[in-house]
Amino acid sequence: MTVPPAVADQLRALLDNAHAPYSKVHVAAAVESPDGTLHYGVNVENAAYPQGWCAEASAIGAAVSAGQSAIARVYVTSNLPDLVWPCGGCRQKIFELARPGCEVVTLTADGRSGRHTIEELLPLGFRLEQTPRNP
Repeated sequence: MTVPPAVADQLRALLDNAHAPYSKVHVAAAVESPDGTLHYGVNVENAAYPQGWCAEASAIGAAVSAGQSAIARVYVTSNLPDLVWPCGGCRQKIFELARPGCEVVTLTADGRSGRHTIEELLPLGFRLEQTPRNP
């Protein structure tokens, strides 16, 4: 899976909007709804660690705020030279809204990309169906 050029360009442009004064690692993400709509986010660090937001969580929040409840694909990029993948917490956030086989695609500044399904990244993720229900 290659990243569509328009998505790659938007993600790279959004890196400048990341708020990363502590780590200096800028991350941008997009979540794609099943209808093809893209919702973007960047990381927002906070001195009261871990109160910051990952780019993936910001993009998921934008999608949910727009009324979306499912994720078909996730794109991630950063200002680092290598591929970056969502952290464990974001993997679970993605997993909960992901359609089966949801791809997570990562992109480097020089155009290399990698992909895994969310099930590959989080093989034993926790689903809503597993939560106890009140009788």
